[in-house]
Amino acid sequence: MAQVAVTIAGRVYRMACADGEEAHLEGLAADLDKRITELRGAFGEIGDQRLTVMAALAIADEKIEAERRVTKLEQQAHELLSASDSASKSRDDWSKKAADAITQAAERIERAVQRINAQGRAG
Repeated sequence: MAQVAVTIAGRVYRMACADGEEAHLEGLAADLDKRITELRGAFGEIGDQRLTVMAALAIADEKIEAERRVTKLEQQAHELLSASDSASKSRDDWSKKAADAITQAAERIERAVQRINAQGRAG
């Protein structure tokens, strides 16, 4: 288990993380620190705890919105796959009907040729 020291809102926190995840944890802490700094700039000194809670709520809101978008995109992808499957089935049905029609036409032509040949030999 790795140890990382991160600075958030001017305070250093010692955090544990899985080996190899240090840079990711440092990036998360930097993002949170940046958000708190931005909120401090917008609202002034309203207290570190309040700024931290506001930043956490903003992150939670973004997460929920991202989850909604992912769910919507998954639904759209499912609808597109269903439409594609339906179109493929329709295409296959039309291909079979066209092939059947061509086969029937070829059979009629063959019978007509045989009749014409038979009439030519008879006459």
